[in-house]
Amino acid sequence: MRSTSAATALAVLFSSAALSAVAAGPASAASAVVGTPGGLVADGVHQRVFVGDAASGVIVAADYSGAVLESVSGVPGVTDLALSDDGSTLYAAARASHEIVALDAATLDVKTRYPVATGTGPVYVEYAGGKVWFSYGDQWDGDLGSVDPAVDPATGADPVALAQLPTEGTGVGLWGQALLDTDPLRPDLLAVGETGDSSGTEAVLDVSGGTPKVIAWHDTSYALNDGLGDIDLVAGSDTVLVNGTDRHAYAGGTLAKAGAYPAGQRADIGRSGLIAQISGTKVAIYRPNATQPVRTYSMGTQGAAALAWAPDSSRVFALVASGSGYTLKALTQPTLNVPTLTVNAPSTATRAKQLTVTGKLSATIALPTGAKLSVTRTDLESPGGKALPSVTVKADGTYSFTDTPPAGGKVKYTVKYAGDATHTSVSASDTVDVSRASTSLSLNNNGKLYSYGADVKFTAHLGTTYKNRTVEIWANPFGGDKPNKLIKSGTVNSDGNISAWVDMTRDTTVTAVFKGDARYKPKTVKVTAYAKVKISTAVSRHYKTAKIGSTTYYWFHKSTDPLLTTTMTYYPGRQQRFDLQVYYQGSWYSADSEYFSLGTNGKSAVTLPAPDESGIRARMRSVYVNGSSGDTVNSTTYGSWKYLYFSN
Repeated sequence: MRSTSAATALAVLFSSAALSAVAAGPASAASAVVGTPGGLVADGVHQRVFVGDAASGVIVAADYSGAVLESVSGVPGVTDLALSDDGSTLYAAARASHEIVALDAATLDVKTRYPVATGTGPVYVEYAGGKVWFSYGDQWDGDLGSVDPAVDPATGADPVALAQLPTEGTGVGLWGQALLDTDPLRPDLLAVGETGDSSGTEAVLDVSGGTPKVIAWHDTSYALNDGLGDIDLVAGSDTVLVNGTDRHAYAGGTLAKAGAYPAGQRADIGRSGLIAQISGTKVAIYRPNATQPVRTYSMGTQGAAALAWAPDSSRVFALVASGSGYTLKALTQPTLNVPTLTVNAPSTATRAKQLTVTGKLSATIALPTGAKLSVTRTDLESPGGKALPSVTVKADGTYSFTDTPPAGGKVKYTVKYAGDATHTSVSASDTVDVSRASTSLSLNNNGKLYSYGADVKFTAHLGTTYKNRTVEIWANPFGGDKPNKLIKSGTVNSDGNISAWVDMTRDTTVTAVFKGDARYKPKTVKVTAYAKVKISTAVSRHYKTAKIGSTTYYWFHKSTDPLLTTTMTYYPGRQQRFDLQVYYQGSWYSADSEYFSLGTNGKSAVTLPAPDESGIRARMRSVYVNGSSGDTVNSTTYGSWKYLYFSN
């Protein structure tokens, strides 16, 4: 006994069945995207692909790259599409409005709407034998209908005919809406596959006459399938393909198992007889009755929902699930097998010494005997690539060649097979690290300390090289606010020297760079030179200057507070250290050391309290201390001492 599954509710409710076309324009770069697939068919006459969107009632026309050309709305619940044999008319099954809608395939203008007197459907549609065939009905009373485009309703005749499924030899008929398919090489045949059952009926009908005739019928439960999700007539062969996998031959009025492809879910068959099969997240192309695919396309993580061959077999169109719905993709060169090519070169080699490269060319479809491979070497001497002699593939697919690399460094060998009538082109490469000699490169002034703002000449010296005599000199001042900067790039002189000047306002790393050439390795050297800060201190509030011994002092009254204003090279967060010493019995003794922040103008004013006692001698200085003064961009710098004397 059969077990009946619940019917899938596909009806889309619309308050109006009015059709409106969007004006055609130039092809957009945007790929066609639909919310819910509602049919997919390729038009070889106009080089177009039509996609139905059941969710929105829209039919989209795209070019052969998958880019949107135009669309028409108002086809409520569109579930399937078919083209007339001459490619002039596109037919759509509008399930929600119970119509077959005929559109101009070149413009998407509506030609005719054919009402179908059913409460369920039409669902699937095909064009065969000069008529449009459609399936309709619910899970218990499925049937077949037709539209005869040659009948003019104005004459009073009805172009729509229902209950077209033959009664002779079909038992109880169909228990659900039937999948339909035609043979592009035999346009009078129609395949019928019952859905909605755990085991579906399969049939092939001859629709060349006034009424369909049964060529083959099979409705024995579970004998051929465990439910139908797809049925295809195999072009030019008395065979149907079920669920993209099982081949069922028909003869003598019935169908029987006739082999299978590796497991799939759905398929479409082109005029050439090639099978495009959906298998999980891949689309595989098979030759008739083969077990190995011609080629396989990855669809990402979601897989495809529907496939359609271009009539000229130049590509397969796939509706691939994406975050925004289903995107139309064009899978090109489906008839060509994709070979595998390997290249194995040694990881290291000596310049000017012979090396050997090996590899293998293989394919799931036999390659021509004596296939030729082109070889290109890319290196420092030939950055655009240099063609080497071609190499012939052996009978087992292996190959090898020798070469003597004239240049060192990274040497890439690219091997390419140009393809043939049954194979795509393929290329692969491998890289060899070829040895180069070392050269010398030096740079002066390492570790030297300079006054703030000194212009310092840095000279790089380059030793022996092959062709490249260019050296770059870079200066990278300490501190994150000043980037590494190229200050000189040029050819060294006859002595191998090149010089650049650096304004030493900060500690600076200076780098000399030789980028190497075909025979000598790159070389980089670094030195660090140091720069002081600029410091000066102004003394005020004194009443005179005079010497004590040989030293000049600023003289203050014993009750006057000296004002000492330091000016120092500014840097964010920088502080000056204020050192104070007092003279006692012939020696100077430290009295205090304290840090004071600099203003953004680089100034720091410090008031020294008056001692209220005469005869006291003191001295002070300002100091920048690398690290302790708040930053590390300059070298420690001591300001000069300022001498103070307090009198009555």
